[in-house]
Amino acid sequence: MVNDIAEKPAVTEDGVWVTGPDGELVPDYEASFPEINEGEVVHGTVVRVDKDEVLVDIGYKSEGVIPVAELTIRRSVNPADEVSVGEEIDALVLTKEDAEGRLILSKKRARFELAWKRIEAAAESGEPVTGKTIEVVKGGLILDLGVRGFLPASLVDIRRVQDLDEFLGTELRCKVIELNRSRNNVVLSRRAVLEDERKEMRQAILDRLNPGDVIEGQISNIVDFGAFVDLDGMDGLIHISELSWSHVNHPSEVLDIGQTVRVKVLDIDRERQRISLGLKQTQTDPWQQVLDSYREDDVVEGRVAKVVTFGAFVEILPGVEGLVHISELAPHHVENPREVVAQGQAVNVRILEIDGERRRLSLSLKRVEEGDQPVPRADGAESVHTMPDLVLSEEAFPAVASSTELVSEAADDVELDEDADAQAAAEDELMPEAEAEPEAEVDDDVDAQAAAEGELMPEAEAEPEAEQEDDDAELLEEPTLEVVSDQVDND
Repeated sequence: MVNDIAEKPAVTEDGVWVTGPDGELVPDYEASFPEINEGEVVHGTVVRVDKDEVLVDIGYKSEGVIPVAELTIRRSVNPADEVSVGEEIDALVLTKEDAEGRLILSKKRARFELAWKRIEAAAESGEPVTGKTIEVVKGGLILDLGVRGFLPASLVDIRRVQDLDEFLGTELRCKVIELNRSRNNVVLSRRAVLEDERKEMRQAILDRLNPGDVIEGQISNIVDFGAFVDLDGMDGLIHISELSWSHVNHPSEVLDIGQTVRVKVLDIDRERQRISLGLKQTQTDPWQQVLDSYREDDVVEGRVAKVVTFGAFVEILPGVEGLVHISELAPHHVENPREVVAQGQAVNVRILEIDGERRRLSLSLKRVEEGDQPVPRADGAESVHTMPDLVLSEEAFPAVASSTELVSEAADDVELDEDADAQAAAEDELMPEAEAEPEAEVDDDVDAQAAAEGELMPEAEAEPEAEQEDDDAELLEEPTLEVVSDQVDND
């Protein structure tokens, strides 16, 4: 019995000393070590960093070893770039004692376990997670969240990103949109975070802005019916009709993507969160220059902008055109305006009427006498007579048009009007917020047609209309099958 008792060391009350086989008290080293289990996360201090492993003191009887492959989820790393001597880290116990008696730890798996708990909580609550971009792969980015998170290219930003390399090494806040623990699969979306932020910014912008404000923004996109301006969190639309005081065929003629512009707030739809902007309102209205500088009966210089069947439009200032009715082109009867003027031609004209409210000018070419000097240009620009002549070739605009050509031209005008109506309908469907003002605007050609019918030029009604009726009768009688066939061949 005495021998049995002597063989088993007796532990003292404090658990540090035990009675050895010979009856002496010896330290109980085993009792002083913490109890660890495989799969448990422990805390320790880095004591050495080698090229293929890291030693960590976790207060156990031997130092733990972290192989380089267990340091991080990154591939092909230098241990010295991940940890340093004296740094405190968490590690997961892989093996308490391997074949060589070593304690094997894993830093990346400890992060993995902690990260999964955090990611699961974030996915459930909808809160964003933050990770550093460590790789650019086909189709997106890899973020280090303690777990490899995949961020698809289409969800990196609100707009498509052309070069993903610019995000390498940066920290991004993303929402977890897909989570699969069995496959260690985490899919992220930075776009969702940005959209949430923009909602808050959008509301702040709507609360801050009022119609009439002049603000700065950056052109974010250009479409056929206008341009979108980024107002630091919200896009506003400049309709094509609000880009310039002069006619614009396409917004790209005036603006470039990325360009910074000053715009005026025209209207705010707070319910639909839409802002209508104007660019031309921040520029000098050329019509005001006309009202300030020109008077009726003044002779002014200009350039023929367009030749139509009922006369010609002459631009006297950038963005300001007036109509020279066919009856005011020459002292003699003019059957086709192209007999007298050509597009791009520099001319002097007399102002017959200025209608500031309706922004209309009635001009005359035949009432300019030899020796009449034009008044100085209101914009102070160089005389059009010293600028390069922009007259188009005779092939484009022949001096005299045949009756069949006039019929063809009328048909073309109808087709153009139908195309314009179709385009306007498409624009209204795409951007309903742009309906009000563009519909209220009256097309210059329609105004000019009204002028041609006598609204602006009542004194020109009688003779031209009577002669036109005779001409129309001739036009209906003259074309034969042979003439039409010849015209088709020529076309």
